[in-house]
Amino acid sequence: MSQSDKKPLRAVVVGASSGIGAALVRQLSAEGAHVAALARRVEELESLRDETADSPGEVSVYVHDVCDVDAVPALLEELITELGGLDLLIYAAGVMPSVGRDEYDTKKDLAMLEINLGGCVAWCNPVANLFTTQRNGTIVGISSIAGARGRKGNPMYGTTKAAMDHYLEALRNRLGDYGAHVCTIKPGFVATPMTADVPGMFWVISAETAAIRIMRAARCRVNSRYVPMRWGLVAFVLRLIPSFIFKRLNF
Repeated sequence: MSQSDKKPLRAVVVGASSGIGAALVRQLSAEGAHVAALARRVEELESLRDETADSPGEVSVYVHDVCDVDAVPALLEELITELGGLDLLIYAAGVMPSVGRDEYDTKKDLAMLEINLGGCVAWCNPVANLFTTQRNGTIVGISSIAGARGRKGNPMYGTTKAAMDHYLEALRNRLGDYGAHVCTIKPGFVATPMTADVPGMFWVISAETAAIRIMRAARCRVNSRYVPMRWGLVAFVLRLIPSFIFKRLNF
């Protein structure tokens, strides 16, 4: 991330109403950043704004549905004007509905694709274009370890995260020629409303701990980071398992 020494960091967090997104807003605000927090849920956004009112930074909230991709260009211009520029975009929006083992619901799957991947592309593309022009800036995409292999439990959620990983890597390779950076974050189990009903979780960390580690990785211009990093070993082992064995695993 790059900004003038006299100016606070100017950030946009998409998917800011709860979980990791909200924790990142609180973290950035506590550090003195000017943050535009975007999400669909009005009450949660207003609560976040009130919660951060006494922080050194400034938090402005905007109601936005990431499925409304046509609204992104005009809204981005509004945010840039409001913030006085842009140094950091964090895409933290995502859904992971419960999926039955024998459930094949196309509408549910396409909704995940639209939010988890489509919204990411709709926001990262214009910001990437901006950062190419200004020759600095950082994009952070919140992916997941779920993208490591095709698991039985939730095929489309893992698909959206694997596709997100691929897209963010390609974007990073493009922007690297212009001094800007893209950081892919792959959390393991984080205690958020999205994971509240997920059974069998282990190595669980709080959203606040995740936010601290995410910002550390972003500032160090890490390309890809598992949060916590021990999940990188899990992903490595998963990729080594032959397909004829992996398909027998019941998760």
